[in-house]
Amino acid sequence: MGIHEGRVALVTGAGSGIGRASAEIFAREGAKVAVADRNEAGAKETVASIEAAGGEAIAIRADVSDEASVVEMIAATVDRFGRLDAAMNNAGVTSPHYAFHEMPHEEWDRMIAVNLTGVFLCMKHEIIQMLTQDVLGAGRGAICNTSSGAGIVPAPGQPHYTAAKHGVLGIMKNAASEYAGDFIRCNSVLPGITDTAMLAESIAKNGPGYRAVLERTVPGGVIGTAEEVGETAVWLCSDRASRVNGQGVVVDGGGVLR
Repeated sequence: MGIHEGRVALVTGAGSGIGRASAEIFAREGAKVAVADRNEAGAKETVASIEAAGGEAIAIRADVSDEASVVEMIAATVDRFGRLDAAMNNAGVTSPHYAFHEMPHEEWDRMIAVNLTGVFLCMKHEIIQMLTQDVLGAGRGAICNTSSGAGIVPAPGQPHYTAAKHGVLGIMKNAASEYAGDFIRCNSVLPGITDTAMLAESIAKNGPGYRAVLERTVPGGVIGTAEEVGETAVWLCSDRASRVNGQGVVVDGGGVLR
């Protein structure tokens, strides 16, 4: 029996990369999965992958920076599956690098809207739903947010990304503290450099030698996989992590040690 057997999971940004891997792992572990992404085609591809492996999932088009869209996403999940036991708030955007003093205001706003405000809005409405639920196993629900190594050290040329990912850890701690008595846990994963479509785009923009540059910055020269991050997130949302609350777990092979 899987560690999420009989439960319901929601994953945002699940149309590709870490989100897709996490959704597939939730399904493998027995959860029914709501696959949310702004890219509906990507979400449907993830659902097809889950169904091909014998799981159950639905695709939901959602923009996490829009509160009405987040409300609809949660409602669609509960309408289909009846409750919400686990949520992985993974949706995020990347950006070109800027010197701090050259950061365009609109680019700052775009990053914060998705990578921080989007996580806040998802947490807010996930918690609203979880508070209505009976305790199942060790709790009413568990949330895992995707932060980054940039949540604890600065990302060069990315002050807006660094701010957003630090902020994700801050609001995680607030929620973990406030709702522990309600049996709702909140944690975060902090991926290092991970082999995803976003990384592939970055390599394409910076030239074929860029991957080798990145490999020299990670332990053993091995770039992490989306599945490695997903395994950690799915575990954090399970009853096997029932005493883990308010923690940021770095998933980078030891590149950042804090």
